[in-house]
Amino acid sequence: MNLKKTKILIIFITFLICFISHFIYEILPNPLFSIFFPVNESIWEHMKMLFTSILLSGIIEYIIIKKNNISVNNFIFSKFIEAFISIPIYLTIYLPIYYKIGEKMILNIVLLFIVIILVEYIGYKLMTKSENNLNILAIILIIVSYSIFTYLTYYPIKNQIFLDTKNEKYGINLPIN
Repeated sequence: MNLKKTKILIIFITFLICFISHFIYEILPNPLFSIFFPVNESIWEHMKMLFTSILLSGIIEYIIIKKNNISVNNFIFSKFIEAFISIPIYLTIYLPIYYKIGEKMILNIVLLFIVIILVEYIGYKLMTKSENNLNILAIILIIVSYSIFTYLTYYPIKNQIFLDTKNEKYGINLPIN
């Protein structure tokens, strides 16, 4: 298996992990899982789901790459960039549609798949072109990102992106009032 085939496989694995991670906190609510998985149905919490799913699929991708002796550069940095840029890409496409026609599950699913394809392509380019060792920087940025996710889960900004309209709350337990 080569890197292109691995990336194609990882697109589907990431997509599957997104669906599984959507329900993890609901099934096993605890403070640790609140850091990594969505605690409500807000747009923001779904971005945490996308970020985490890309990083989790990276573990599988790493195993495949090592097993097949595929040469890549900056693997951890690439996965961080994929996870990080998936959020603005998704929101840039999703928000105008959401504000115009509301939430449509099939549209959300198709958009999720498209965003995963785009970021995996970007990751492929990073893994094959970049030669600088940026993996330590990526680990630091992942920690910072999850610190921000955690803070905003427990102390969300009171605006539409953080609002769970289904349960009428913000973050993990804050009512609209």
